[in-house]
Amino acid sequence: MTATSFLLVTVDVGGTLGTADGPGLTMQLAAASPLPAARAREVMRTSLHTQPALTDTVVAEVCEALEVPTDAFPRDLPPAPFRLFPGTLEALRRISAVATVVTLSNVTCVDADTEGLRGLLSPWVSDYFPSCRIGHTKPDPRSFHAVVDHFGVGPDRVIHVGDDWACDIAGAVESGIRAVWISRGRQVPDDSLIVDHGVLVATDLAAAATHIHHLAAGSPA
Repeated sequence: MTATSFLLVTVDVGGTLGTADGPGLTMQLAAASPLPAARAREVMRTSLHTQPALTDTVVAEVCEALEVPTDAFPRDLPPAPFRLFPGTLEALRRISAVATVVTLSNVTCVDADTEGLRGLLSPWVSDYFPSCRIGHTKPDPRSFHAVVDHFGVGPDRVIHVGDDWACDIAGAVESGIRAVWISRGRQVPDDSLIVDHGVLVATDLAAAATHIHHLAAGSPA
């Protein structure tokens, strides 16, 4: 691809490509915390998912923020096996025919399992950008810009695909990036993003791949 035709597609992992078979670190900590689940996940996005390693200091700070005793923090927890949704590989193959595909996910260093994902998604996915690698989590625009800067492209040459409206879609829009929401039959939470920012809705990754082919060809999606 030339510099003007280069297209980069970033895809979320959990909920978009597949799901973990079993509770990971984030889910276990959210269950242990007395905080409301949404608040606990927000705390972990900023204090845990951005960390490249679990030091004693990180564990202490996370436990304090979650109001969880440090001895309740799961240690030596292996990543849960990741199960792809039906059709994921074929959809990624189609997307990779017109774009460079990478992942962009909010995940702890314990749950990231980049090598496991590489074995599942190769050769259609070129690189992996978990938040524990880049130091930022979606919807923070810095997470999207870290990938954009890595490839040296403008946001107008990037499409983000994800299933989380707040983290994936609102975050991409705030970053100046085109977004495709994987709805899986859910209702659009905010029609204004559809109307004002051209967010596309796809029932699954296969439908998202069709949108991306249309965008790559310059035709209406």
